Amino acid sequence: MKKWFPATLALLLSVGLASQAAAQQQSRLDMTDFPRPIAAADNVWIEELTVLEIRDLLREGTTTALILTGGIEENGPYLTTGKHNHVMRVMGESIARRLGNALAAPIVTIEPGNPENARSPGGIRLSPETFQAVLRDMATSLKAQGFTDIFLLGDNGGSRRSLAAVAEELADAWRGQGVVIAHIPEYYNYDDVLVYQRDVLGVDEDPRLERLHDDYYITSIIMNDNPEYVRLQQRIDAGKASINGISILPAEQAIEHGRRLIEFRTDVTVEAIKKAMAAGGR
Repeated sequence: MKKWFPATLALLLSVGLASQAAAQQQSRLDMTDFPRPIAAADNVWIEELTVLEIRDLLREGTTTALILTGGIEENGPYLTTGKHNHVMRVMGESIARRLGNALAAPIVTIEPGNPENARSPGGIRLSPETFQAVLRDMATSLKAQGFTDIFLLGDNGGSRRSLAAVAEELADAWRGQGVVIAHIPEYYNYDDVLVYQRDVLGVDEDPRLERLHDDYYITSIIMNDNPEYVRLQQRIDAGKASINGISILPAEQAIEHGRRLIEFRTDVTVEAIKKAMAAGGR
C-alpha cells in the first residue's frame, strides 16, 4: 500500500478542490446578458438584490454607491449594542431613495479602535488599519463593477478620521478615471439634530440628564427600524419608557419624531453629496 505523507496529501487535496471549483465555475451560466426572468424588486440594498437586478440598475444609471459605517458599543440598559447600525439601516434607506440613483453597500457594522481595549461586554473593534482596509476594498469593488460616485458616511464619531483618510487616498489614486469618491462629514450632525428636535419638534432634551449613552432622538430614529431594538415592550412593562425625562410613549408619536429627524438628516446629507458630485465634475 502506498503511504502518503501529510504534505503530499494536503497538496493533492488542494489541487483536487481547485479543479472542482474551476469546473463548477465553468458550468455556471454567464449572467452578463442573461435575461432577467422576473420583475425587479424595489430595494436599495446591494445584499438584498440579485446580480441581475444590480446589473440592470447600473445599466440604467444607478451608479452611485453608499458605504455606510456603524458600530457595536455600550449603549446603556435599553439600546442594543448595534445602535449605530440600526440608525444606519433607516438612514441609508432614506438617503439612497432620495438620491434616486443610488444603492447602499452592506453596512460596516464594526467600528475602529483598539481591540485589546474592547472590554465592554459585546464591544468589538477593528484596528484602524483593518477598518481602513475594509473600506478601501469595498470602494474598489464598487468601482470595478461600474459605480462612478462612491460616498462614505459614518454614524460613529470614532470612524470619521478613517473615512476621510480612505476617501482622500482613493480620490488621489483614481484621479482622471471618471470616479468621484468622498467622505460626507455633514452626515454626522447630531448637534444640529438636537437643535432641530428642540426648535422644530418641541422636544427639549438634555442628553446629560441620565448620563446614559442614549438619547430621545437616537431612540426615536431606531424605533423606525424596530421598536424591539430599544426594548420598548420591556420598558413599558418595567415603567421605564422614557429617556432623559422624555417619554417614548405613545410609540406612534416617538416614531413620527424619528421619521422627521430621518428626513432632516437626509436633507442635509443629500445636499452635501450633490455638492461633492458637482465638485468632482458630476
